[in-house]
Amino acid sequence: MVANGNKRLDSVNRITSNGSSIVANAARSLFAEQPQLIQPGGNAYTSRRMAACLRDMEIILRYVTYAIFAGDPSVLDDRCLNGLRETYQALGTPGASVAAGVQKMKEAALAIVMDPSGITQGDCNALQSEIASYFDRAAAAVG
Repeated sequence: MVANGNKRLDSVNRITSNGSSIVANAARSLFAEQPQLIQPGGNAYTSRRMAACLRDMEIILRYVTYAIFAGDPSVLDDRCLNGLRETYQALGTPGASVAAGVQKMKEAALAIVMDPSGITQGDCNALQSEIASYFDRAAAAVG
């Protein structure tokens, strides 16, 4: 039980300490795949919109880490995801693009979490699946 708790804390700490690079790399990859988002008329065109996009990705990542820490998605649902799809629709933000960005954050976060150096040893498959499920939940909520 203690080892599982330590793995959970290690995971949260790793994601949190790498949060800026997780978000930046996910955004960079998303905009490379969907360049229309950063072209004139795109939802991330202008520095203000780009900043809002990055802020939203950071918020989603933060609440995913809260869910990981708690071992419960309710904080993610209640404080972050409820009503987010409707907000994006009202703003004309393409939910599928936001969902793709969340999936890219998931890939990066899992790669960091599953790096065996400097982490509590043991089977992390259940925790890996749990972490993936929180990102999938966020992507489904906005997509």
